[in-house]
Amino acid sequence: MWARELAVSAPGKVILHGEHAVVLGKVALAVALDLRTFLRLRPGAEGRLSVSLPGVGVRRSWDTPGLWALRGRIAGKGRGEEPLPRGEQLDALREFAGIAAGASAPESLATLAFLYMCLAISAKYGDVPSVDILVWSELPTGAGLGSSAAYAVCLAAALLMVCGAISCPLQEGESTARWTEEELTLINSWAFRGEQVIHGNPSGVDNAVGTWGGALRYQAGKITPLKRVPTLRILLTNTKVPRSTKLLVAGVKEKILKFPAIMNPVLDSIDAISQECQSVLEAMPANPSPEHYPVLEELFDINQHHLNVLGVGHPSLDRLCQVTASHSLHSKLTGAGGGGCGITLLPPDTSPLAVEAAKQDLCACGFECWETKIGAPGVTLHCCSSLSAQVLHALAQS
Repeated sequence: MWARELAVSAPGKVILHGEHAVVLGKVALAVALDLRTFLRLRPGAEGRLSVSLPGVGVRRSWDTPGLWALRGRIAGKGRGEEPLPRGEQLDALREFAGIAAGASAPESLATLAFLYMCLAISAKYGDVPSVDILVWSELPTGAGLGSSAAYAVCLAAALLMVCGAISCPLQEGESTARWTEEELTLINSWAFRGEQVIHGNPSGVDNAVGTWGGALRYQAGKITPLKRVPTLRILLTNTKVPRSTKLLVAGVKEKILKFPAIMNPVLDSIDAISQECQSVLEAMPANPSPEHYPVLEELFDINQHHLNVLGVGHPSLDRLCQVTASHSLHSKLTGAGGGGCGITLLPPDTSPLAVEAAKQDLCACGFECWETKIGAPGVTLHCCSSLSAQVLHALAQS
């Protein structure tokens, strides 16, 4: 039986540099965003397992005997085998949960990921005890900020912990704790399975950022955490303009095929920007200097122009860059482009008045804007009483 009330959190992510070029084997830098998803874990009614996701309208509860009866259809052939999501497994879960075949709404996919991870983890490590799980997020869904991965990371950490597969590292009197490197690797592997349920064929970058935090280099399927990266202040702006990542990626590929001699050097330049940015970030903690920020700002400007050349810009993103430039700030799109989100670097000497004025002007454009940080810590275990008043209020209201 699980007897403690605890919380787990994991960060979202943004792409700092390397959007679209990464699809063609170039370097991308992904960084943890200090807008987080929180999972509160409480002892539940005996023989029941409950999950609430108020952000997507999910409140479900199941008798554990009924769940465990389904477990044989989810597990691998042997107890030692780590099961991977397969079509017939997910079909069985959809039927059990009353989810229509092909349903892709966030509430359906979130419920499916929860059931899959719960049953697959319990099949390998033992029964999940009777607990109530409540998940609340500061991250908007569908904005390319890694909200589903942060959810999967929180779920993996919580379920593995209550099953005893990883430790509960939070000691009496501590407000936060983190798991060992070996335990984080296990959390990441199960979070990736959750992402497979939701996205089918994810890269693994989002869940890795959610697990380890900081910054990661991604190239041709290889993920390498950067060491000793600084925490940088940014404005994150959601233009609220919907876009299709699939169509944008296809458009870039079409342009490269049409103008290879023109476009390939652009991709090489984006690759060089990612590598130059990595060098600057890794140099900053050991030798903090005001000179680093103008370099980072210039890299933002150059890369934004390159992304427009690739055809993934949008008038809303141009407007974002113009507004922040009027306050002497530098911005670029992050993610797929074509709308979506942009990031604005806030050097340490940026005045609070300038930040507030920029936020007001961006909101006046109909955008949503947050002042936050990148380079945030990865998945973390919390004493519930140590959470911020805003998070505690949100959890209480949920």
